[in-house]
Amino acid sequence: MQSLQQKASEWSGVAPSDAFAIDETNLFEALGGLQPFVDLSTNFYTRIYEDEEESFRSIFAASRKEDAIRNQYEFFVQRMGGPPLYSQRRGHPALIARHRPFPVTHQAAERWLHHMQQALDNTGSIDPDSRVKMMNFFRHTAYFLVAGNEMTKQGQGVPCKHATSNPAA
Repeated sequence: MQSLQQKASEWSGVAPSDAFAIDETNLFEALGGLQPFVDLSTNFYTRIYEDEEESFRSIFAASRKEDAIRNQYEFFVQRMGGPPLYSQRRGHPALIARHRPFPVTHQAAERWLHHMQQALDNTGSIDPDSRVKMMNFFRHTAYFLVAGNEMTKQGQGVPCKHATSNPAA
C-alpha cells in the first residue's frame, strides 16, 4: 500500500525533495517576517470567497473570511520557520483531520491551487524562488489532503505522518 506522501507525490507531480525544499531555508526570516504571509493569505481568501464556482465556494461557506485568513497565515508562518502561532492558538495542525468535513477532491485541490498560484504571483513581497518552493509545498500538501480524504472514505486508518513535517528528516 502506498503511503500518503507517495500518493501526494504521484498525484501532484512534486517529488518529496521539491515539496520539502521549504525546509532548506527559513522562509519566515527570508521573506521578512509575518506580513508577506498575511498578504498572501488575504489575497488568497479574497479570491476564494469571490470564486465563480458555487460548489467550490460553498466549501468555505461555514468559515468567516477573517478566521480563514488568520488560520492560514498562522499555519504558513509556523510551517515556514516562524513562531508556532497556529499551534499555540489551535493545537497541532492535524491537516487531514481538520479537513475531513470538506470535500477535498482532485478537482477541489486544483481549484485551490489555481487561486494559490494567483495569490503567490500577486504578492510582491515574495521573491520568485520562494514562490516556486512554496507552490511545490502547496501542491504536494493539497494532494496529501486528497489522499487522506480518500483513505478516510475507504475506511482505512490514516497514518500519523503529516504534511507539516519533512518525511525525510
